[in-house]
Amino acid sequence: MSILDDTITSPTHVAARLPALCRRALGGSGEVRGLARLTGGATKATWRLEAEGAEGWRKLILQQSVDPPRAPDDPKSAMPRVVGDEDAAVMLAAASAGVPVPPLRATLTPEDGLGRGYLVDLVPGEASGRKIVAAPDFAGVRPRLAAQYGEIVGRIQQVDITAPALAFLQPFGPRETLASYRAVYDYYDHPHPAIALGLKWAEAHLPPPQPPVLVHGDYRNGNVMVDPGGVTAVLDWELAHTGDPMEDLGWLCVNSWRYGGDGPVGGFGAREDLFAGYERGAGRPADPEVVRFWEVFGHVRWAIMCMMKGESHASRHGGERTMEAFAIGRRTEEPLFDLIRDLTGQAA
Repeated sequence: MSILDDTITSPTHVAARLPALCRRALGGSGEVRGLARLTGGATKATWRLEAEGAEGWRKLILQQSVDPPRAPDDPKSAMPRVVGDEDAAVMLAAASAGVPVPPLRATLTPEDGLGRGYLVDLVPGEASGRKIVAAPDFAGVRPRLAAQYGEIVGRIQQVDITAPALAFLQPFGPRETLASYRAVYDYYDHPHPAIALGLKWAEAHLPPPQPPVLVHGDYRNGNVMVDPGGVTAVLDWELAHTGDPMEDLGWLCVNSWRYGGDGPVGGFGAREDLFAGYERGAGRPADPEVVRFWEVFGHVRWAIMCMMKGESHASRHGGERTMEAFAIGRRTEEPLFDLIRDLTGQAA
């Protein structure tokens, strides 16, 4: 069962509430057509629609999200997560720094009756990592993507994290991140030698603290919209926090996000191009050793996240029983295989 409120995400309820929201956001009649739910995620419902505004019909995306319920002793409660209006605030701040994001039309209010979330324009492009890596439509842009992805990380880091509008962001540097994932691993009491090895390696190789920057938190192939001309939007900011400048670069290089492609950056590019783009966007060079820390630790992080999903499906800790959770839980071994390859020098 989804942890989203089934009432506010039911097709009938959403269809009834949308016209008033669209009138507020766009003017005009607010008439809605083509409403379709795109995902059935545990913490977010995503809808595609068209609405008639003052300037004609517009293609839109509605996202509804909630704070997931946690047991009092559940360490996942301490992990970074931004929801609804916070998510929208991060996107607005990123846009002001030149980061491509979906244009925001409205942030949901209690009067909308749709929970927390926002309404944005539908951005052209493709987010499927497999298609971006392999589809012929993207053959021309693939050689340029690593540099574009790197430059965007640099722009993200230009956001002023001291702005009052971003006061909700949690500080989550290398030490806090390691402690958090170790606590989650211990909480599930599911011992695994490779995870234990990865946590021990991370503890021995923690990078020194750096002045914190805005971190997307899940910056990877699959969360970025691309068309044949390049990146059109960065999506899914719900794990945003403040932390280490190299975190997003390392997470992007994790093998799980290469989707069978040969390039170490998202399956399509070279680290050198990624770092060159980052330097243009951030105004400072990347640190390859720290990027490597986040890449190697990324295998451990993704393995624990898969374990979280699998344990959630098993309902041992009050989670969701969905086929998605079950399928992700079964993937725990994949990043751990990548971890062993990395630690033994066999990875790309």
